[in-house]
Amino acid sequence: MPDLPRADVGVFGGSGFYTLAAQAETYDITTDWGPPSDPVAVAELHGRRVAFLPRHGTGHRLPPHRVNYRANVDAMRQLGVKALVSPFAAGSLRPEIRPGDFVVCDQIVDRTWGRESTFHDEFADGPVHVPFADPYDARLRRIVLDAAAEVGVRAHDGGTVVVVNGPRFSSRAESRWHRECGWDVVNMTQCPEAPLAMEAGLPFVGIALVTDYDAGLAEDPEIEPVSQEAVFAVFEANLHKVRALLEAAIPALGADVSET
Repeated sequence: MPDLPRADVGVFGGSGFYTLAAQAETYDITTDWGPPSDPVAVAELHGRRVAFLPRHGTGHRLPPHRVNYRANVDAMRQLGVKALVSPFAAGSLRPEIRPGDFVVCDQIVDRTWGRESTFHDEFADGPVHVPFADPYDARLRRIVLDAAAEVGVRAHDGGTVVVVNGPRFSSRAESRWHRECGWDVVNMTQCPEAPLAMEAGLPFVGIALVTDYDAGLAEDPEIEPVSQEAVFAVFEANLHKVRALLEAAIPALGADVSET
């Protein structure tokens, strides 16, 4: 494998977010877990080297349960990123969290199954049980929230994302249960992305862009259940906000801890 560049910040692209910088060098990265979803694009943005990888691959060919999360995270580890940023589309479980809002999550609930969710398939050198009490890095969360305030986007400070397997959306009963549990948004990709980043030692931040109200809200019968068309339309309409938020945050995200 050719020598890889170093990157300061890694970014995973989500639904409808397939490129970050117009001028970038792409790299085919080999991992012990197979190839990542796509070649990784590395470019300089605002004085930082940024590595970008669309988690679903070019043309959104990979459904959430078939993404090679281990290879994606390991590719970012090989590039040496100091911060791994994960924007993602999400459905809201709360009337006050509206489509077009952002949620800078601080907690996560994993309801997926059948995914390769750890780098440790065996304990050849002894047991490895990684703490996961706080899945999202507090320093990175504060940077993103400050950047949101700077560019004028509405971002909620904290929230729990429940991760479902997909690719189908939730039933009304499932959505109601998630809400009654006190969770805030629902997504299909934050697990195992977040725990793998923790195992790899990569500070991780998840940024939910709310696209819908999941299966609807009981107190407002006029709200239609989510559809694929609605998710992609809202995400595309708000993609400029995602880009503006990332561009404002990248200088601080890529700084060494000693610089902050």
